[in-house]
This record gives sequence, structure tokens and C-alpha cells, in this order.
Amino acid sequence: MSNESSTPSPDPKGGPAPTSSTPPAPPLPPAKISLGRRIKRFFVYWIAGLLLAVGLWTLFSLNWSYSDGDRGGVLQKFSSKGWICKTYEGELAMYVVPGMAPEIWEFSVRDKAVAGQLSGFVGERVQLHYSEHRGLPTTCFGETSYFVDRVTPAPPAVTSEAPPGPAMLPTPPAPP
Repeated sequence: MSNESSTPSPDPKGGPAPTSSTPPAPPLPPAKISLGRRIKRFFVYWIAGLLLAVGLWTLFSLNWSYSDGDRGGVLQKFSSKGWICKTYEGELAMYVVPGMAPEIWEFSVRDKAVAGQLSGFVGERVQLHYSEHRGLPTTCFGETSYFVDRVTPAPPAVTSEAPPGPAMLPTPPAPP
């Protein structure tokens, strides 16, 4: 007869060996998520996606210029505005024809160094280089879509008056 017993031998890790040979239980199906939780999750993802889209659009519209160019005239006004977002805003009076009302062009400045230069030119003729950025979602970058990035003093305006010369003598009337 053998010396085998019907008691299970101990597990090599020190614990008793399993006594039954039952198959493992199948995995449980995922718990149903309540309707309220699903709605909250939808809105959180929707709002996060919306914020991401607005952020990407802002980066795109700030880094891509719709147009750029130069404008010249008299710097009429320059100030720092805003309750929360302080921006530099200015007005340039562009005289097309002397004696006529000027066209007022409003612009914004994002660079503090350029703003410092502009504040010294108020009341003088200047030439401004700008870039136009359309579609910005907020006015925290500027109240207008025109952003000035360079300023140079303009040469004096050329007047349309005739240069001084010899006085013209009146012509005598023709004989009858």
C-alpha cells in the first residue's frame, strides 16, 4: 500500500492548494452608467472640445495675418484702455485732401516697446506698419483687428501751394 493520503499537499508558496476544480467565473459585464452621469460626461467632453477649438482658433488668428501694410497720417490719440484686459488703442487722422475732414483709422498695439514709441509721437505725422488679424474671439488682444508693430516719423507733408516766385505784373487792358 502506498503512503499517499487524500489530503491535498500544501502550495509551494505556503498556502493550501485548492480543493475543488471549479472553472473560473466569467467576467462581470460593465456596470450600467446612469443617464444623469452620461449626460454630465457628454457636456464635460463637449465643453472641453469647445474650449480646445476656441484656443486653436485664437492661436491661428493671432499668428496668421489677413493683410498687412502701411498707413500715414497724424497720430491723434493714443491710450491704454480696459477693465480687465489692458490694451493700447490709438487713432490716426489721415488727410486725403487738405482742408477736408480727415478719415480716422483706429488701431491697437500689442507690443509695449512700440506703445512707448507711439506715446511720444502724439500730434505728429507718423507712418505705421500694421497687420490685420480678423476673427479674434475676444477684445483682450485689442479692440480693433489692426495691430501696429512698427512706427516711423513721417516726412513733413507737401503742400499744394505754388512756390514763391517773382510777382506777376497785371496785364494792361486791351484797347477798344
